[in-house]
Amino acid sequence: MTSSAVISPSPVPTRAHGLMVFDPEGQAFIQAGRSGIGILPVYEDRDQGRFLGLVSFEALARSGLHQHQGVATSFIARGGLTDYSGAVRLHQVGINLKGSTHDAIAYEPSLLVARLEGPVLYPPSDAPIPLTHSGSRYARFNNEHPEVPPEINLDIDLLPLQDSGVPGLGRQVIFDYAPAGGDKRMLQLHLAPGSRVPEFLATRGADFWVRGGSARFNGQPVRANAFAALGAGTRCTIDSEFGALLIAWIEGPTHWPEGTEGATSPFLI
Repeated sequence: MTSSAVISPSPVPTRAHGLMVFDPEGQAFIQAGRSGIGILPVYEDRDQGRFLGLVSFEALARSGLHQHQGVATSFIARGGLTDYSGAVRLHQVGINLKGSTHDAIAYEPSLLVARLEGPVLYPPSDAPIPLTHSGSRYARFNNEHPEVPPEINLDIDLLPLQDSGVPGLGRQVIFDYAPAGGDKRMLQLHLAPGSRVPEFLATRGADFWVRGGSARFNGQPVRANAFAALGAGTRCTIDSEFGALLIAWIEGPTHWPEGTEGATSPFLI
């Protein structure tokens, strides 16, 4: 049996086994230690630098100079951010690879759906460590690859829409982690009205944010701007009565029950 819980934010919520559903409506953002920036975690591991949740920027708020020690991905739900290489804009996804070094500013109020997979380094300072990035550390660093842009910015709605093999479910591959040394993917999923993803086993876990519409995870409703997080080894079904648009981070290969018709991909779809 899969355990389920609805979680509310705390200073350090952690990812649990089973299914976690988190709806941020009415929840207060936590001040992140930098002026004009707030975070609303779904889960967070400050030792490992892992984070899933929302990050808000007021107009002219700055992230501060920092270097990523793991992959970070952000969907721009409102506004945008600008660094020395240019801007990541509304409805784009920005991908920071390990070693990405930059300082980003929001020229208008902005909201990010963010996922971090490693600590972040800030230059040494006597000020309290900022919480903008989970796992923040003070350390001296250099940009060892200045020829590499600090962020890959993608218009995800323009990516090719692929047939998943599951009736009513389409996918757009946003990021395949293989070049970064990982066996996982970030996807945008389209669930047509009345579609159902058969039960699958998330061997290493998976996270979902409902961008539009609504879906049910193991029967639990998850509406737009809410999250569903699956711990490693969790079994789950996904269905949508009236359609849903999801952003998904699949941590590793998924297993389908033997004989599941059309469901042959090792990455859920």
